[in-house]
Amino acid sequence: MVKRRTSKLVTSIIVSVILLSGCGLFGKDQSIKEIDPPQDVSYLKDSQSLQQTKDTNTAEQKDAKATETVKRELYLIDKNGFVVPQTLSLPKTDAVAKQALEYLVEGGPVTDMLPNGFRAVLPVDTRVLGVKLEQDGSIIADFSPEFARYKPEDERKILEAITWTLTQFDNVKKVKIRINGHDQSVMPVNGTPIQDGVSREDGINIDTSGVVDITNTHPVVVYFVAQQGEQMYYVPVTRRIPNQQKDDIVAAVNELVKGPTYGSGLVSDFQPDVQLISQPSYENGKVTLNFNDAIYGSNKKHVISDHVLNALVLSLTEQKGVESVAITVNGKADLVREDGKTLSEPVTRPENVNTGSF
Repeated sequence: MVKRRTSKLVTSIIVSVILLSGCGLFGKDQSIKEIDPPQDVSYLKDSQSLQQTKDTNTAEQKDAKATETVKRELYLIDKNGFVVPQTLSLPKTDAVAKQALEYLVEGGPVTDMLPNGFRAVLPVDTRVLGVKLEQDGSIIADFSPEFARYKPEDERKILEAITWTLTQFDNVKKVKIRINGHDQSVMPVNGTPIQDGVSREDGINIDTSGVVDITNTHPVVVYFVAQQGEQMYYVPVTRRIPNQQKDDIVAAVNELVKGPTYGSGLVSDFQPDVQLISQPSYENGKVTLNFNDAIYGSNKKHVISDHVLNALVLSLTEQKGVESVAITVNGKADLVREDGKTLSEPVTRPENVNTGSF
């Protein structure tokens, strides 16, 4: 197929500017210009004092800057303990990765923006000391010592939230961690290995129920539905698939039909008798799925549930090379969405996940 968070004058510094293009979990993000230039440097023009620099910022300029925002996916923890993407509007900045991490800190700037039932993942008072993007696509996140003050049961969730938040940016492939400038080979509380970096391939909300030999499996990410009040949102879950099952598209569909684990707090609109009646086809980024009538569920004929459609698109576009999903029933493309619109074109991943509307 990103869930990335003052002024002292120094005399000499080399600034490495790295241009990135960003990708949200539902398609292309706006252009991301720079990953974290030094945050404690004031840049002055010749013969200009620090005070003069401050004075040139008019009230009008400040107001304009304050209202300029950009949507970012932050991976937070929901009431069921799942790590979930939530798309929030953050102040526009060049330091996109550092800002994203800062918005993961409990008691930090995200506090007043948290959706009901969600909490931030990093311990109170954690400071992001810096980030560094390496040529191989690894990003090093350096945290203050407060980072290690988390509960043991939160370790995996914290690691997943950091990894999926930072890898929303296209050029970031995996994440490494430092504490107070020191490289970490394992997480500081429970010792989860992280020396070579953590990527999305390491999974999120890993569900190994029913798996006997995990060493003979590989991960597939599927999306189920959760509810907070009247708000529905999508939760990524990593299932382990036997290595002998070669077609991950079929595997993902089967896991969606299988549904979430009992008691997880997640739900699915898929009926248990949903089946693919022919092998999925793939061409130029488009996957075409051919289902039996059960894909309609309890809806009237030809109408497909929004949650069924969304779960399919989210799950399949997590896979490498899949950009859109087309659906047919018994070989015919005559489906209708719940809003009455004809589903005549392939569906691409929406630009942002869990924004309150799909």
